[in-house]
Amino acid sequence: MTKIVVIGAGQAGAACVARLRAEGFAGPITLIGEEPVPPYQRPPLSKAYLLGEMSIDRLLLRPESYYRDAGITLMLGCPVDAIDRASRQVIVGGQTIAYDALVLATGSVPRRLPAAIGGDLGGVHVVRGLADVDGMAPGLQPGRRALIVGGGYIGLEAAAVARKRGMDVTLIEMAPRILQRVAAPETSDFFRALHRAHGVDIREGVGLSRLLGADHVTGAVLSDGVELPCDLVIVGIGIAPATALAEAAGLAIDNGIMTDEQGRTSDLAIWAAGDCASFPHRGGRIRLESVQNAIDQAETVARNILGAGVAYHPLPWFWSDQYDIKLQIAGLNAGYTRVVVRDGGAARSHWYYADDRLVAVDAMNDPRGYMIGKRLIEAGKSPDPARVADAAQDLKPLLQG
Repeated sequence: MTKIVVIGAGQAGAACVARLRAEGFAGPITLIGEEPVPPYQRPPLSKAYLLGEMSIDRLLLRPESYYRDAGITLMLGCPVDAIDRASRQVIVGGQTIAYDALVLATGSVPRRLPAAIGGDLGGVHVVRGLADVDGMAPGLQPGRRALIVGGGYIGLEAAAVARKRGMDVTLIEMAPRILQRVAAPETSDFFRALHRAHGVDIREGVGLSRLLGADHVTGAVLSDGVELPCDLVIVGIGIAPATALAEAAGLAIDNGIMTDEQGRTSDLAIWAAGDCASFPHRGGRIRLESVQNAIDQAETVARNILGAGVAYHPLPWFWSDQYDIKLQIAGLNAGYTRVVVRDGGAARSHWYYADDRLVAVDAMNDPRGYMIGKRLIEAGKSPDPARVADAAQDLKPLLQG
């Protein structure tokens, strides 16, 4: 009987094993996770959970009893030591687990500040796992001073939470503007104004030279020479695919674990999905860091292990919550040449065009604009930009065009 082992008990790993059972696979499944808790949602960690508005039970993707009832062996708190491809075995804590098909859903790891500039001081945190957030939560106290390093979505979400906790917040971004890597200037402008209105001191084009303090951070020296006092630092400078295990096993790596369109790696018995995997897309390769991609790609891999033979075609969407603003993003804005702003007052959206083709939408408190934009992109339809920009016109008829 086929034995399937999944390494990585995050969103992708959980989606893969659930889909295998839903598709009728009755053989042995083992899900191995480094963390000591069952698979859980990561996005609320930096928002509702950090604010104390969501309990650990609500974070869990499924109750632990699900895995037991589904006959899925759940190994928690078990870092994998190695993959023996020749004998098709995974080595975990001295024991070996045989597989016929292996799925790598190892996710990603946060980029950290170098120890040489104070990255290992107490009070310096990243936002990735449950332990990270539990470790920083006690330091989020009214009147304390927080430094956020990085003006991407993680950094901005952390800044919003710190302000809600009554902290004095400074955010620095080395690039000329916040969100430069992921969004148009129009979206950067919107969120810069939002955070400044809530009292965040945003400094763009400014990096970090070093942190100050003996055992615990007490301040920071910025690249412009300014010295700031701080009690807590949150680092949001991006993530990297967790490929160490795959590299040690000799699998091909290209901005992540390299897969074909079905999710197979360079070893036909090994598959990959989620943040750790790169895959063919529009003549190149892409790696997506999102919950939706982790789920959809992992479910495609599960079906293909069972013989479906289908290619994975992503339909990307993302979201971010900051203060009272819900940002919803549909599509990928790579290669855009024009941004059309639809300003409906309380509801606002930015529509990205690559020449005449609609490729992405950023919607701020505009769920209708987001849903219609998403459907248009998925259908390959590109509405007249002038109609999109006219907030007095209903968007729904665009779906009929």
